[in-house]
Amino acid sequence: MTSPMTNPATGPGPNPATYPGGSAGGYHPGGRHLVALIIGCLLILPGLGLLLGGAALGITYAVARDSAGYLSLTMPVLSSSSPAITAGDAVVATRPDVPSWVFDRLQVDVRVTARPLASGKNVFLGIAPASSLSAYLGGVAHDQVVGITDPRADGQRTAVLRSTPGADRAAPPTRQTFWTASATGAGQQQLTWRVTGGQWSAVIMNADGSSGVAVSSTIGVKAGFLLPLALLMVGLGLLITGGAVALIIIGASGNRPSAPPSALSPAATPTAASMAATAPAEMVPHARAVSPVALDARLDEPLSRWMWLVKWFLAIPHFFVLGFLWLAFSVVCVIAFFAILFTGRYPRGLFDFNLGVLQWSWRVSYYCSSGGLGTDRYPPFSLGPEPDYPARLDIAYPARLSRGLVLVKWWLLAIPQYIIVGLLVGGGTWAWDRTRTGDSHLEVLGGGLIGLLVLIAGLSLLFVGYYPRALFDLVIGLNRWVYRVTAYVTLMTDVYPPFQLDEGGAEVPPGPPPPPPPVPADRVEPVEPVQQPEPVEHIEQPPRQFTG
Repeated sequence: MTSPMTNPATGPGPNPATYPGGSAGGYHPGGRHLVALIIGCLLILPGLGLLLGGAALGITYAVARDSAGYLSLTMPVLSSSSPAITAGDAVVATRPDVPSWVFDRLQVDVRVTARPLASGKNVFLGIAPASSLSAYLGGVAHDQVVGITDPRADGQRTAVLRSTPGADRAAPPTRQTFWTASATGAGQQQLTWRVTGGQWSAVIMNADGSSGVAVSSTIGVKAGFLLPLALLMVGLGLLITGGAVALIIIGASGNRPSAPPSALSPAATPTAASMAATAPAEMVPHARAVSPVALDARLDEPLSRWMWLVKWFLAIPHFFVLGFLWLAFSVVCVIAFFAILFTGRYPRGLFDFNLGVLQWSWRVSYYCSSGGLGTDRYPPFSLGPEPDYPARLDIAYPARLSRGLVLVKWWLLAIPQYIIVGLLVGGGTWAWDRTRTGDSHLEVLGGGLIGLLVLIAGLSLLFVGYYPRALFDLVIGLNRWVYRVTAYVTLMTDVYPPFQLDEGGAEVPPGPPPPPPPVPADRVEPVEPVQQPEPVEHIEQPPRQFTG
């Protein structure tokens, strides 16, 4: 099950035991390079967040303000049968120890507008200290706005109100003296207030304190600090993102061992070999990366034009079985974690089981989804290697594994690889996904770059009946990257996944034809030297004379 993989066209694959570092400890990038890589990946996300957030804030500041400089939000209709609608602590709430000059420097202005929906009623808008407004409405029925529904849920936004029972009439608000800012009258009213420190509440009422309030309203904010904040976020985002990219480049360019020269494949024919020998150095194929994971695939032509459209349906029995196998796979990984931590070994039986699950998954994926759609042969229900199937996977069994790496390699050291694999598969292939409703399901088709490329291959088969070979090599190379990372994070190897894309269906491509064997000395016939002809002496004759 774990014997070296053999390709009929290429011969045996590389023996992982001969890789630098062996299977006991495995190869990892240099300490400084790995630290730089991890720090860069951790920094690039907040850097991009600051950069994109600052750009969005700047664009909003430039195009979304009205003529008075306010950013406005139209509220849903506010309607209540009580005398008042409040928004407790909706304006600003600060701790008492926050100095007042903070808000003075921010220069934040709030504008509230309201228009009564019923004719003949005067509306009142007011902002007051939260404690004063609570005392004023004590014992009076009122509704408090506690939220706004998501328009994606029912197609429209509505205000969520929390009712407080009490009297159906309040003292006229126009006779109160505790208001910090207020506006009252018939028709649309507007209130403007410069924000200061403290805890404040807003209220909308009828001017006479009667019950039955129904208004359409908007809230606007004008902040002088938005533009400087946007520029600061963009600057910090550029600085952090640039530093993160530099660290990632430094970390990813660390020295790594390469496969022996015999594993290189300039070409498979004498003509191509001669072309490779005379090609510029930058055009010669790079060395294959070091990895104990051997993934092979053969394009099983001819392929049906339309069958890939229904393969997912034909593979439903496999999906059902693999769902349970992957649950067992997760349990085995937990058991293997403690086994490696205490003994430094991956129990062979557990290793073979997890390898079988990966092999089964790779065959099904190659048949019907992001593996490449490279065969029409139905995958067998087997945890074995199945050497006759056109998609094969093998992982060299490690004699020993590091007890220390098992604590960090599957989460901390793999962060850069997680980002790349997330882009390739879109967080999908053979992964449980939790939806917004809390339900879990097994992703089948995956997504990301690999899913897009496989879709293009399927469309090519459908319309022209041809699978582009270069596209096939790229898809298999990307899947090879994914399975190398999978083997590493599931503790099956200590060899760090190389940051290198090895394209092609064969794990080790064929090399140039070997030189002819030397002829033994005793079989070499002596060659007699060729005698040169003797030069002919030239006798000079006198010139002829003619007489007339």
